[in-house]
Amino acid sequence: MIIKNHRELATSRLREQALKIIEAGISRVLPPNIMSSAVSYNATSRIIRIKDDTFSIATGRIFVIGGGKAAGLMAKSLEDIISSENIVAGAVNYKGGSVKTRKVKTINAGHPLPDQRGVIGVKEMLALKRRYSIGEGDVAICLISGGGSALMPCPVDGVSLRDKQKITELLLGSGAEIDEINIVRKHMSQTKGGRLGSFYSPATVISLILSDVIGNDLATIASGPTFPDCSTFSDALNVLKRYSLLNKAPRSVTDFLAKGNRGEVAETPKTLNNCHNYIIGDNGLALEAMADKARGMGLKPYIISTGQKGDTSIVARLRAEEVHSGKYAGYNALLIGGETTIKLPARAGKGGRNQHYAVVSMMAMATYPGNWLVASVGTDGSDFMPDVAGAIVDQDSLGTAQAKGIDSKTYIERFDSNTLLDKIGNSLIITGDTGTNVGDVILYLIE
Repeated sequence: MIIKNHRELATSRLREQALKIIEAGISRVLPPNIMSSAVSYNATSRIIRIKDDTFSIATGRIFVIGGGKAAGLMAKSLEDIISSENIVAGAVNYKGGSVKTRKVKTINAGHPLPDQRGVIGVKEMLALKRRYSIGEGDVAICLISGGGSALMPCPVDGVSLRDKQKITELLLGSGAEIDEINIVRKHMSQTKGGRLGSFYSPATVISLILSDVIGNDLATIASGPTFPDCSTFSDALNVLKRYSLLNKAPRSVTDFLAKGNRGEVAETPKTLNNCHNYIIGDNGLALEAMADKARGMGLKPYIISTGQKGDTSIVARLRAEEVHSGKYAGYNALLIGGETTIKLPARAGKGGRNQHYAVVSMMAMATYPGNWLVASVGTDGSDFMPDVAGAIVDQDSLGTAQAKGIDSKTYIERFDSNTLLDKIGNSLIITGDTGTNVGDVILYLIE
């Protein structure tokens, strides 16, 4: 089972159904399942097929690069599809347990904060070009998934890894949307914002992408390492201004962005003729698989959105109001994908957006006249905290909290959802690193 504490959590019929539905969604977007349906290779004709497009390798060679939470398993799957003997070399950064590959070097790096392992991995990717004289006719297959922004760090000269960690931490806690965060990241990196694709020119770069970004914006997923960037240094500075971070950000970061804004540093590439980008998986696939599983159980599912975003607390209360109002009458399994945003106070407790969504929903759904359940899960297995994927709550959860004398509202106000859910018990969903990442999935079961 994908959910390691499935038996502990399955204390009711609704919970048992919910856990099976969530597992069906995550299973559908595991790299082996997605890669095998999107990629094929003919060793005789030396043609790679990506969806409906084909690329002839002719006399060229195949290399593999990239990064993201799913990149390790994507590399292993690619070796199985192409056969490792047809790959010259490669290096990818990923997060999770050990992944055994034959030709592609896999580097387990840091997330959500970048670390030195990630820097070393990116340098391995860049070193491949010179080591093998990669050029015209060669193909670099770039494996990209959510988390790639943190997992592929390569700060510009003058910005240290520590300073990059600091600005990343500030942005993550500021309430900024992921596309805004990545505008800043792209303008202080040697590889983001299309620079990795540009570096490998004139070789052909084919990017296979698992999206965790609402709308599948190629410029935002992993900060678009192989996609042209339309944002500017001015945009990056405006993000810091918008979230009152100019005086909090490391001086090296603001100085570099200011230099770029004055035209003293080259902008990110605005065209990339050698790069071809393909979305091969997203949360829509996961939600469809969840809906199919629900139908198989005799439920009536409805996919509300694949692009939910906004303030976590506000969105959770809004969805509860919609359920109370009967907006989804006729359906009893409501499915949502996306990623909400938390703006943390100065002294926040423990948790993540999925856990916070669950506890806010627990309070907002308290007066619903019937059995109900809400589960919110990160498909990567990490809800900011590396050992918790998300949470599941139902009509008994608040009753348990009250019986134990727990003031749930206080925990919610100080963003200490993990402590609250731990005290309630039978609430935290544990999967470990799943090897994929298509954002969050949320499930409501209502009677």
